[in-house]
Amino acid sequence: MSNPTFLKYINLADARLGTKSIFVTDDWFAAVDRMLQPEAPVWKEGVFDDNGKWMDGWESRRKRFEGYDYTIIRLGVPGVIKGVDIDTSFFTGNFPPSASLEACYSPDGDPADNAEWTELLGAVSLKGDSQHLHAIDDDRPWTHIRFNIYPDGGVARLRVYGIPYLDWSKVGSEQEIDLAASLNGGRALSCSDEHFGKKGNILNPGRAINMGDGWETARRRTPGNDWVIVALGHPGEVSRIVVDTLHFKGNYPDSCSIQAAYVKGGTDEQIETQSLFWKEMLPAQKLEMHQEHEFTEQINSIGPITHVRINIFPDGGISRLRLFGKVTD
Repeated sequence: MSNPTFLKYINLADARLGTKSIFVTDDWFAAVDRMLQPEAPVWKEGVFDDNGKWMDGWESRRKRFEGYDYTIIRLGVPGVIKGVDIDTSFFTGNFPPSASLEACYSPDGDPADNAEWTELLGAVSLKGDSQHLHAIDDDRPWTHIRFNIYPDGGVARLRVYGIPYLDWSKVGSEQEIDLAASLNGGRALSCSDEHFGKKGNILNPGRAINMGDGWETARRRTPGNDWVIVALGHPGEVSRIVVDTLHFKGNYPDSCSIQAAYVKGGTDEQIETQSLFWKEMLPAQKLEMHQEHEFTEQINSIGPITHVRINIFPDGGISRLRLFGKVTD
């Protein structure tokens, strides 16, 4: 069975975006924010803390009264939610039998106690040590989610896939903005290889915390080079580029270049072939280990663009890509 299409979107519940729980009914056994971590959950054999077995996720106590447990989560970036992954990895005799998801739009602060919540995913059955993928058909932006588990138990990871929402009408025509940032709706569509680090990491906020927080390919043993294709959050003209190789020392690329285009129509899958013929926005530039590289004068003026393809030669890893510019219509 092929993966659901919503998995191509960003995980809005990723702690690296600033997502955090602002309320939880109970997280006695395992802290709720553990459920929002980007890494795959792990099992630690024989590890216990003062409250019991250490688990990689959110786990509440066994409920001895009516009701159910839930947590309210502030998304690091408002977004349109397209799907959810409720992951119960390593929770076998202690997973919730079911769960549901609600959402709220409260852009001016955390929702009040009487806030209106909208059900996006009705109660669904859960199994232990499993991933539960559910598409959501909704086009409204949300700032907060309420994740309910019935009646109690543990969930390793909650991943909420969607499209970051930014009111671009409030971005001035002369304002410089990172058009590729994940917080601004930038999205890594495809890549040649992501053996050691995921392509989407290069669009995350802040500088990388380690090599695993960047994009890194396997050692290339065939002719050619590696690449990532990125869709900008909004069409624009790029005037400043930052390529960061932080943490990459013996494995940074020798050089990089960037092609770009204003793409109209088509699907994400078709773009790979088209990208071979895009205009050169940044000619090949030498890279150094463990540092930011800023390019301005080297950029070719090719007008407004919607997509870029960053090529690295021949392989290796970079931690971040920033494409600063001004929005266009």
